[in-house]
Amino acid sequence: MGAIVIQADKKSNKILSDLAKRLGGNVLSLKDEQYEDFALGSLMDKVKTNETVSRDIIMKKLRRK
Repeated sequence: MGAIVIQADKKSNKILSDLAKRLGGNVLSLKDEQYEDFALGSLMDKVKTNETVSRDIIMKKLRRK
């Protein structure tokens, strides 16, 4: 199963939502904050390196500021 996310104005969202329902799709409404969380999470997944950094290195970087 796949999904698409379309961000548009209220009127367009209503039209697209109605069309998707008529075509048998499930429609989920997201608030702006939820969309931003989703987009940030997606970006984080794309740049994930799976590398670890020691606590000492992090503390040294924080102390420099």
